[in-house]
Amino acid sequence: MDWMASLQGLLGGILIGLSATWLMGSLGKIAGISGILSGLAFERPKGDSAWRLTFLLGLISGPLLVMALGGGLGNVAGAPGEVIGAPAGGVGLMLVAGLLVGLGTGLGSGCTSGHGVCGLSRLSPRSLLATLTFLVVAMITVYVVRHLVGGGL
Repeated sequence: MDWMASLQGLLGGILIGLSATWLMGSLGKIAGISGILSGLAFERPKGDSAWRLTFLLGLISGPLLVMALGGGLGNVAGAPGEVIGAPAGGVGLMLVAGLLVGLGTGLGSGCTSGHGVCGLSRLSPRSLLATLTFLVVAMITVYVVRHLVGGGL
């Protein structure tokens, strides 16, 4: 077992929980990334853009700061030595997948951060159902891609 990776994951989870708690405690807002992004891009409520933009810039600048300090991104690819790796199915498939995820977050009224982190911590039955749906669909998708399609994607 890689203890350093486990500790990094634990620290990352703690930071995610603290940021969600801070946002809820300070502004009364849910740290659901899809809702924050869509609110900034489409809804444009008056006086509501600054915190959304700041939150999203923090999501982007955090990893960039770690990389600038020499921390790297860790091994998030399939092989040791790779950092991110090439898209498994090409850029076109990645764009289609991204659009489907965006559509799903719209239909599900949220994403894994909003439902899985914030909703479950508030004991929301709707968020429990949404999170279980995310997990089941993800497992089915992996099975289909790896065993039925043949992993060529």
